[in-house]
Amino acid sequence: MRRNMVAGNWKMHGSLAANQALLSALIAAPEPACDVVVCVPFPYLAQAGQLLAGHAIGLGAQDCSMHEQGAYTGEVSVGMLREFSCSHVIVGHSERRAYHAEGDALVAAKAQRALSAGITPIVCLGETLEQRERGQTEAVVGMQLDAILHLLGSRMHELVLAYEPVWAIGTGRTATPEQAQDVHAFIRQRALRHHVSAEQTRLLYGGSVKPDNAAELFAQPDIDGGLIGGASLKAVDFLAIVDAAKHRG
Repeated sequence: MRRNMVAGNWKMHGSLAANQALLSALIAAPEPACDVVVCVPFPYLAQAGQLLAGHAIGLGAQDCSMHEQGAYTGEVSVGMLREFSCSHVIVGHSERRAYHAEGDALVAAKAQRALSAGITPIVCLGETLEQRERGQTEAVVGMQLDAILHLLGSRMHELVLAYEPVWAIGTGRTATPEQAQDVHAFIRQRALRHHVSAEQTRLLYGGSVKPDNAAELFAQPDIDGGLIGGASLKAVDFLAIVDAAKHRG
């Protein structure tokens, strides 16, 4: 049985004071019945790591380099993340793909590099509104997934995949539970063709997940939790979503 997971993506938000308040509230809550990770901006890894030390909530980063080290100004290696006790790292988020022209091969290389350091990559997949309206969802998501399968097919059980329809990220629009389940089922079945371990791969849904829709989304058979954006910045909302993830459909 796959254990549900909720990961918070703070994106480019936070301050020392705000982080202290948010993480203190999360730590004070009862221990979660699912896996929980917060992915914070690089400058706050030290602060977050100190606050979360000894608690059930894991620490993640929002990106990593495909390179181990070298003359790559502005990049952060997985070795550096490991020194800050990061257990997870997001790779291939739609904002990285769109604003930094990150392609499928680069995303796969980053995921491979993370695994080499013992860090679990949360690999994001998703289509734009235009692609969905053209009926290209499976073609686009399938191409993104195939790059991962090509490099890491036999290690799928070590990855977390997050389906984030780009048209639902930060827009207030959310895929219906049925729409989300359809794509999650497609992802799992495509991955299973490459390796049986994909049955154990956790698939998260991301895209305007809120306390009032989380339970219905997480009840779908192929949705194993969520990658949460804006709601992860509010302790009450994030904890409500975490609570929804403890129940399986």
